[in-house]
Amino acid sequence: MRLGSLLLAALLAGCTVGPDYVRPDIDTPATWRVPAGQAADIANTAWWQGFGDPVLDRLIGEALHGNRDLRIAAARVDEYAARLGLTRAEAFPQLGYGANANRAEAGSAVPGGQRGNLYQATLNLGWELDVWGRIRRASEAARAELLAAEEGRRAVILSLVSAVATGYIQLRNLDRQLEIARETVKSRAESVRLFRIKRQGGVISDLELAQVESEYEQAAVRVPALERQIALQENALSVLLGRNPGPIARGQAADALRLPEVPAGLPSELLVRRPDIQAAEQALIAANARIGVARAHYLPRLSLTGLFGQASGELDSLFRSSANLWQIGADALGPIFTGGRLESGVAAAEAVQRQTLERYLDAIQTAFREVDDALVSVAKYRTELAARGRQVAALRTYAAKARLRYDEGYVSYIEVLDAERRLFDVELLHAQARADLYAALVSLYKAMGGGWIDTADALHKPATRKR
Repeated sequence: MRLGSLLLAALLAGCTVGPDYVRPDIDTPATWRVPAGQAADIANTAWWQGFGDPVLDRLIGEALHGNRDLRIAAARVDEYAARLGLTRAEAFPQLGYGANANRAEAGSAVPGGQRGNLYQATLNLGWELDVWGRIRRASEAARAELLAAEEGRRAVILSLVSAVATGYIQLRNLDRQLEIARETVKSRAESVRLFRIKRQGGVISDLELAQVESEYEQAAVRVPALERQIALQENALSVLLGRNPGPIARGQAADALRLPEVPAGLPSELLVRRPDIQAAEQALIAANARIGVARAHYLPRLSLTGLFGQASGELDSLFRSSANLWQIGADALGPIFTGGRLESGVAAAEAVQRQTLERYLDAIQTAFREVDDALVSVAKYRTELAARGRQVAALRTYAAKARLRYDEGYVSYIEVLDAERRLFDVELLHAQARADLYAALVSLYKAMGGGWIDTADALHKPATRKR
């Protein structure tokens, strides 16, 4: 009892070996390349609703319920929660039972040798006293790994919502390009019909007819190519939604989607909330705690043990009071020589911590770069879209004037073909520039990783998530 009291006092006064975690200093940018005002409130909203397309909203909700990668991430969180439970269990007394039956014989060379049976039924108690904090450090590491897995799941949500929005925008862009191609094919088919009539009447040459037909085919080949891209885009979106490949519903036309507000002037604290940065920091906390676990192996492990049961040479008398058996004790086990194993374990844990620290700092720098890239892209794509719009308007005027001058006999049809060819190409580029601007906005919200993830997370309640 005196020994037990001493050990319990040592446990209560015990220390925790290893370094305590301190968040590293972060070198944050003083300003962004693109100036703007306060944006925390905008960054925390369900930004995809800013496009004003209910179909997109429904698709994102479906993805949050059905996406397989998200279900895997949720199951991974459950796995690490169970691992934390395994680690924490080491801090509690372990109670077990045992039963055995033996028959033995001592040879005639042994004085008093005899043959007999022995039956035992026991309860066993073991409790490692976490004097040096090994179990506490292991639990700290396991908890950090659980939180990292949870942030990893939230990072999947961030990527998934962004991927669905970008994929849907690209799908509507392809739809718009297909409309342009079909309208152009229809217009040029009418020109081919008229020129064939003129050729039959001897008004034009075979060369002029061939030129018109070649321009028609140039537009016609775009149609199946765009139809193929649309089908592939629908299949890719279907997988993101957790469906088999198939058609995707449509909502607003590409040029009818609204532009969400552009958040900028972002405080660095907002970016640190990004799930990938949070996960990187939790991994650093875990690696830091693992150093304490490794160092604790230098110190002796102190345990209390106990046994209570029955032992008898006859099975029918096993549970009589005369067959009682009990034992209580304490163990202290520690290393003397390990051939460098313990030193190597500490060195490995410290090296892992240094690697994890660099990954954490790199994740922060990457976040700053992604936000700055997205802000620059949004600003420049806006300028490009406006310029493309003016270019389309100018080429439409040019094409109309060229056809009028051709009808009046002032120019050859080659000038008309040149104007229409350039107009067709620029209309496709204008549609793509609009899609690039929308995609840049999605990238900006993804790079920020603000409080909107909580809104998306509330929609994610698959059957595999048990919390």
